[in-house]
Amino acid sequence: MAQISPLRQRMIEDLTIRNLSPETQRSYVHHVAKFSRFFGRSPDHLGYEEVRAYQAHLVGRRVSWG
Repeated sequence: MAQISPLRQRMIEDLTIRNLSPETQRSYVHHVAKFSRFFGRSPDHLGYEEVRAYQAHLVGRRVSWG
């Protein structure tokens, strides 16, 4: 089994503390990974401007709502 990065482990722990289901956790981790791949950087090196740019990208592709 592949080793989980400390950042991913922290995210999973935080989602568990918030009592989110395992399926919701998988979905959140999946979408954060897609966000990270879009910019080619780790999510801990991305900020509000990148979140906004990614949301605009998704809306522009009609993948997400505004």
